[in-house]
Amino acid sequence: MSKTRQPSNGASSELSAVAERYDRRKSREIADRYDPLDASVWLARQERERALIGWIHASGLAPVRERTLLEIGCGTGGNLLALLQLGFRPDHLVGNELLEERVALARERLPAATRVLVGDAASLELGAERFDVVFQSTVFSSILDDEFQARLARRMWTLAKPGGQVLWYDFTWDNPRNPDVRGVSIARIRELFPDGELAVRRVTLAPPISRLLARGHPSLYTLANLLPFLRTHVLAWIRKPNH
Repeated sequence: MSKTRQPSNGASSELSAVAERYDRRKSREIADRYDPLDASVWLARQERERALIGWIHASGLAPVRERTLLEIGCGTGGNLLALLQLGFRPDHLVGNELLEERVALARERLPAATRVLVGDAASLELGAERFDVVFQSTVFSSILDDEFQARLARRMWTLAKPGGQVLWYDFTWDNPRNPDVRGVSIARIRELFPDGELAVRRVTLAPPISRLLARGHPSLYTLANLLPFLRTHVLAWIRKPNH
């Protein structure tokens, strides 16, 4: 279940709050949980990338070389690097990130042809209906203000071409140990994109379980992940109707 929704405190205050939440994640304990050399982290990443390949085929995007994609909240560019490996062209990918420190790291890691824009995604100066795909990964679960969520969703929808889609990866269950995030239910996704055609796939073994099992043997992750109720995230795509 997800936490009770919060009333709007204004866009500027929520932007500041989001930045503070991400800053708190720099603590050593949380940083270690995302160590790319940790078995549970790369197992989850492999699963997510397989799910992305499934999405490409299921949504009829292949071949992806001529597709355009914008990632909202691209962080240090890890997802964009994965999309490049799946065949997207560098000059057809655009990233956006609120935090300047992360933008600098993303620009170091990504090809020069891939633009990374800094600032509030809801205020990006980009033309409407420009992208085949507008992607967000664990951004909305870090937004605790309902109206700010809705504002960002509207902007993502505007940026997607007719017949294009919003691609969504986020968790649906609250983390009782982390007050800086809240799960975003499938019902809430539908509410945020009422005019879209929604397809959903449950992915990602619950991180506390995956960390425990990966210490034993990677195959235990695979076995536990056969049980859908142990998966905490969804990969969803919301197709925008043609005019």
